[in-house]
Amino acid sequence: MTDRDDTTATQTPDDTLGPVLTRLREMIAEMPQLPPERTLSEQLNVSRHALRKALKVLRDAGEIDPARSGRRALADRAPSSTRLVQSTNPLEVMEMRLMIEPALARLAALRASPDEIARILQTAHSPSGLSPSQADQEFHRAVAAGSRNSLASELHILLHRVQNDARLRFTDSDADSRTTEERVRMRDDEHRTIAEAIAARDPDRAEEAMYEHLERTQRKLTGRLGSRSTDAA
Repeated sequence: MTDRDDTTATQTPDDTLGPVLTRLREMIAEMPQLPPERTLSEQLNVSRHALRKALKVLRDAGEIDPARSGRRALADRAPSSTRLVQSTNPLEVMEMRLMIEPALARLAALRASPDEIARILQTAHSPSGLSPSQADQEFHRAVAAGSRNSLASELHILLHRVQNDARLRFTDSDADSRTTEERVRMRDDEHRTIAEAIAARDPDRAEEAMYEHLERTQRKLTGRLGSRSTDAA
């Protein structure tokens, strides 16, 4: 019998990695542990060769442990994020994001490669194929990856995992659809301001724009927390 890798590797060109990465990131946000590679390749309908390339991209970006498989890396992080969810709240998450993410934007303006800057600019616009919260996370992950600071990126990933837990969830998907469209347009404008500052290699402006973006979100969260329907940043 011909192995799946041999029969499908040539059917999965590099340009299919984008959808594979998107789905993997959704799975990381939704479950504490990724299934084995063989199961993943069947669920995503890609070869194991293509899956490994996608997992390598995530490892290189600091989204999963570089030294272990995606399955083990997620299993190792799950207990700490679970404990944090039980002891924190959305306002504390936003306070930490305000401390970390402006610094990541500054570092990205100084360090990001041309490819990473292109990715930041691309994700500053929410595509129709993604939910508002998924599109938002793609942008903030791209900025974190562009910072080239693996420890800070890990902290950023942990914060988003805590934020995305159902017990703390505060995303655009919770809001009225008409209001969401308006907020997403405004959020994309703010993302573009950050992305353009990074592309211009302007660390002061990138840091300031990220801080202003998150501070506006924090104010909205404070005003709407009672209804648990707030804006994603």
